Amino acid sequence: MRGALAALTTRGRSFLAAGSAALLCAFVLGEHDLLRIAVLILALPLLAMMVVARTRYRLSCARRLDPARVEIGAESQVTLRLENVTRLPTGLLLIEDQIPFALGNRPRFVLDRVEARGAREIVYRVRSDLRGRYQLGPLSVRIADPFGLVELVRAFTITDSLTVMPRVVALPPARLSGEWTGGGESRTRAVSSAGDDDVAPREYRQGDDLRRVHWRSTARHGELMVRREEQQRQSRGALFLDTRRQVHGGEGAGSSFETAVSAAASIGVHLAKDGLGLRYVTDEGSVHLPEQSLAWSLLDHLALIRQSGGRSLDRGVSALKEGGGDGLIVAVLGSLSDDELTAFARLRHGGITGVAVLLDLPTWLDLHPSAVGPAAQAVDRAAETLRGAGWRIVRLAAGQSLSDAWPAVAQHGRIVA
Repeated sequence: MRGALAALTTRGRSFLAAGSAALLCAFVLGEHDLLRIAVLILALPLLAMMVVARTRYRLSCARRLDPARVEIGAESQVTLRLENVTRLPTGLLLIEDQIPFALGNRPRFVLDRVEARGAREIVYRVRSDLRGRYQLGPLSVRIADPFGLVELVRAFTITDSLTVMPRVVALPPARLSGEWTGGGESRTRAVSSAGDDDVAPREYRQGDDLRRVHWRSTARHGELMVRREEQQRQSRGALFLDTRRQVHGGEGAGSSFETAVSAAASIGVHLAKDGLGLRYVTDEGSVHLPEQSLAWSLLDHLALIRQSGGRSLDRGVSALKEGGGDGLIVAVLGSLSDDELTAFARLRHGGITGVAVLLDLPTWLDLHPSAVGPAAQAVDRAAETLRGAGWRIVRLAAGQSLSDAWPAVAQHGRIVA
């Protein structure tokens, strides 16, 4: 009884109150006509409750996101499919999907009725200017009768996740010279290109290309021998991101930290498409990312990354030193102390190519005019120190696109701001 009364709307409770009053008056006054009216008024909400209750647990729901991963500011289309699995049509349906505030206002829709075994599809769009992983759902459906006397709420359990990734900027091609693992730009070395004495053949297998038959080994072993598959030596590198809160400035989507995350995402995707085996390191140490679908794994991680409370780069520098096979180090850096600059400068040695993306932090800070000059000079000194150790410098200011600054990685002997 308590659940039934909870399903009544204000109008439904008013009908029950009026019917009860009319019924009492009919008995007191002995009015048969009033008794009939009272029974009718009482019966309406009760009948509506019975009709609505029959469809309470006989609806199915499915949700589809297209796409399930979007960049900041891009839209994803959400399709809701609501199906009536009973033989009776539904009444009025009030639909509301639960979504986080960052994705916009909660979508609400009204369906007049859904026929027996029928289905309806509802489409709406969501977008966010903030990175993250957002849960959509559960969907709640309010089932109401045509008179508005009864309203039942059903909440589905199904939810879906939308991942909002950092903005990825397409970078122009720029040759990063240096002795990468695998021999510079030539990232594969075929065994078949070696001399006959260096070939490591194997037995012929059904389906092998006869053009790969190694005749000298065949004569030596008395059976068909073929050259092995081409063995690839992959170039390897490291991508470093400084996430310490104390070295960044600005607020919200335009802060230096969000710019650094976008820069790391753009560089990581660019290098992964270029065939580089990439390690990802932060000031807190190495982060394991699956080598398969490296670009997507990196973007998923960067979608959730937050500023750290660390005050030292020791763990990050140690993790970079452990990568003895790295031929390239790309570091996205905020402001650095003299000791941190020295430690980073020493990471580039031998045939390692070092690229430092320096955030021009004063452009993100609301500094007093007297402090602008010293702050800019500190960035200049950092760039000079790293350049003196052989690093290539890309300076990135607030509001500047990384694609415009990226060609500086191919320039030697001077700093490009």
